[in-house]
Amino acid sequence: MEMDRTDGRKANQLRPLGCSRNLLHRPHGSARWSQGDTIVLAAVYGPKAGTKKGENPEKASFEVIWKPKTGQIGKQEREYEMILKRTLQSICLVNIHPNTTTSVIVQVVGDDGSLLPCAINASCAALVDAGIPMKYLAVAISCGLMDNGSIILDPTITEEQAINFSHLVIIFHYIFK
Repeated sequence: MEMDRTDGRKANQLRPLGCSRNLLHRPHGSARWSQGDTIVLAAVYGPKAGTKKGENPEKASFEVIWKPKTGQIGKQEREYEMILKRTLQSICLVNIHPNTTTSVIVQVVGDDGSLLPCAINASCAALVDAGIPMKYLAVAISCGLMDNGSIILDPTITEEQAINFSHLVIIFHYIFK
């Protein structure tokens, strides 16, 4: 079922993507990822010695700090932090730098939908920029089921509000042979 969306895209079309890296000078790595008007800036600090209480000292750990565009961090942002932390831990080689912590700061610059996939993509690009050893490159996209039964990729924020079911898809590309 083919349909045009309010922004003129077909159901299977993505908004224009943009990625730039090494934008910030203080962090070890940084990246800006945009999907249409959704823009996220990610900064990576570390790895630095030590892990938090409760973390396995035989492996590297990750800390994710989510900074919304405005206001305080809420329940949804805490959930995004947790999902992002688990994703980053699963794609990085955590045995190479044991008993270290890598901090990833995610700053939301603009939100026009598909915010979490944009943050995953920005964070992955920032890890690459920082030279963090990785076993996979992750690319994330969201899709949604509309009332008429059609599936759309990369929904905008207004489309997300009308979606019956939304799903995050993360594709891992194995980078070591």
